[in-house]
Amino acid sequence: MFRACVYPVRRVSLIFVLALLVVVPNGWAQDHRNATSEHGVAVSRSVEASDVGAAILEQGGNAVDAAIAIGFALAVTHPSAGNIGGGGFMLVYPGDGRDPAFVDYREKAPLASTEDMYVDGGSRKNHRWVGVPGTVAGFVLAHEQFGTLPWENLVMPAVRLAEGGFVLNSLADALNRALERSENDEFKRVYGKNGGAEAWQASDRLVLSDLGRSLRRIAEQGNDGFYAGETADLLAAEMEQGDGYISKEDLSGYAAVLRKPIRTTFRGNEIFSAPPPSSGGIALTIMLGILEHFDLKSKGRWAPQTVHLIIESMRRAYADRARHLGDSDFIEIPAHLTTKGYARELAASINLRQATMSEKLGPRLTEAEESPETTHYSVIDRSGMAVSNTYTLEQGYGSGVVVTGAGFLLNNEMGDFNRNPGVTNRQGSIGTPANLVVAEKRMLSSMTPTIAVRDGKVVLVTGSPGGRTIINTVLNVTLNVLEFGMSLRNAVDAPRLNMQWFPDRVGFQGVEDPAFADLVKQLTVMGHRVTRGGGGDANSILAKDGTFIGAADNENGGASAARR
Repeated sequence: MFRACVYPVRRVSLIFVLALLVVVPNGWAQDHRNATSEHGVAVSRSVEASDVGAAILEQGGNAVDAAIAIGFALAVTHPSAGNIGGGGFMLVYPGDGRDPAFVDYREKAPLASTEDMYVDGGSRKNHRWVGVPGTVAGFVLAHEQFGTLPWENLVMPAVRLAEGGFVLNSLADALNRALERSENDEFKRVYGKNGGAEAWQASDRLVLSDLGRSLRRIAEQGNDGFYAGETADLLAAEMEQGDGYISKEDLSGYAAVLRKPIRTTFRGNEIFSAPPPSSGGIALTIMLGILEHFDLKSKGRWAPQTVHLIIESMRRAYADRARHLGDSDFIEIPAHLTTKGYARELAASINLRQATMSEKLGPRLTEAEESPETTHYSVIDRSGMAVSNTYTLEQGYGSGVVVTGAGFLLNNEMGDFNRNPGVTNRQGSIGTPANLVVAEKRMLSSMTPTIAVRDGKVVLVTGSPGGRTIINTVLNVTLNVLEFGMSLRNAVDAPRLNMQWFPDRVGFQGVEDPAFADLVKQLTVMGHRVTRGGGGDANSILAKDGTFIGAADNENGGASAARR
């Protein structure tokens, strides 16, 4: 049928990989990191969720069906980011001649929101920072547009995981740490062992009965199982009890939106990615447009000038991100940002031998910090339909608030707005208007679900968590595959670069590796300040010669599963 593969660490010895290599039916060879099939692959952070996706494909479901089922399963097995109380984006490439589509189910500011509601800052681990959740509405919209299996079939695997429980494995330690920090009694009751009095062990089984009942209502009633009826009553009561802003009117009025993806080209490939309110697609388009003017491949992946050019493309894209991007339903996004002519101008502005000081690109602006606790998964089916989905609670376990009686965590996504109007500095929020709080506005995001296509067929499905590093992780993986011709495994495992304009430094995962010592030295001579850092995981799929190859990133654990 299918085999799920999970790994806990980024670097694995060849002996260990060979020891875990297994042969599964129909002649596949899969190890703990990879899955290969001609009939479909699902790659996510959770072994149970990837198994659910592969099972849906096995039942005849398409990639959207599998993606919806994975999303609900992750709400059970990956509670720090998987969710029904958050939001995100789903990019769909139908593969049958229909246009690609982008499902925007980003959270929205409640109706009671005001521009200066967060000027005083404070902890984001409470009810005040919760945005109106969009995940359920987004999955319902995706199913209406593209799904084939009955809705209930896609939610019930998650119901069974919640009600029957699952073995914690590595989640035990993460939960113990979250429980130690938590001040929310319902979080401790729902996610704690004996109410938090005992520490979880890796062999323990976590049962989430309240969440199971909430998911069952969604399975039976669709949108109304979350935005109306018992679940809505429980959520509204939780908000009132904790001085939050979300009302029943906010819930009944929420709607996911179908948008047109950002489209560009690179080396003969079409690249589809996230439009606003994500900044990811536009920033990725700017960077690829700049780099298309240089023959990086002939220089070599780790040649100092290659890395310098990649860093400088990131610097310029992130500067434009900060100045111009927000929810396009509320602000006008400059049209020139995604043009080839603009990319050509930016490419010409790069000094080939010297780093550009970030201050020379504009005022000293930084943005509200985005948490790395997001999660991304990729799916492709036998027909070539592909899904790239990234969703989040914002910080790990979101606001830390569990809805009493409903069993699910709520986001703290309102912190992604620029919360200090008119105030800009190197450490805090940008006070420019593009991403200020407005009622019913969607907050700016860096989530960058991306699909590359050549001659009408999917080549690469990728994306990442990681806050503002997301866009750069996607760029790294995309370049590794499309420019440098790496295998998917090598493309995902290669050390990543991260430059966000401000702070004016380069994060590099290979900075302490002796193999890159000379590169780091030469970058330093060019004026770059190279430090530790890089990005989140990149659960990706490569389509090559009729075969789908799934590579789960082992930066933070992950799982690939293949359909027979």
